[in-house]
Amino acid sequence: MSDIIELQRRIMAAMDRVASGLGELSGTGGGDAATQQALEDEKIVNAQLTERIRMLSQRHENDMAKLRETTQSTQAQLAKLDADLQKLRKANTQLSQSNQALRDANAAGVAEPHLINKAMMAELEALRAARAADISEANTIIAAMTPLLQDAPGDEAAAEAQAKPEGDA
Repeated sequence: MSDIIELQRRIMAAMDRVASGLGELSGTGGGDAATQQALEDEKIVNAQLTERIRMLSQRHENDMAKLRETTQSTQAQLAKLDADLQKLRKANTQLSQSNQALRDANAAGVAEPHLINKAMMAELEALRAARAADISEANTIIAAMTPLLQDAPGDEAAAEAQAKPEGDA
């Protein structure tokens, strides 16, 4: 961002020099060849700086768009992970309650099939929620590592390192 500000400052200074040069030319009625050449040089520099600013601005916009996309993707993954973790907590709470009711019934000497079924269903739901949370967490990790792995050097360097005998090091 500081590059853009610096380039804008330089362009403004160049434009001021061009404007003052034009004022001098109009005042003298023509000017000499050196002044004309200086004016042309300033115009070229001005055009180059303007193009460079345009390119930097475009690159900045592209980078910002990528960052926005990555942020939205990450937020969606985190929201899914959070929802899965909430399900897991709820299922574990239900499992604890069912197990406590089962222990109480067992302590009283009453074996109720309804409580056993309820406890088994709660345990299955807890296992499903745990699996969903694990999958969400793995997907989040994969999404975070994918850009890093894409930027990593190719397998050629690893293959060369493995092919080199230990005695050659």
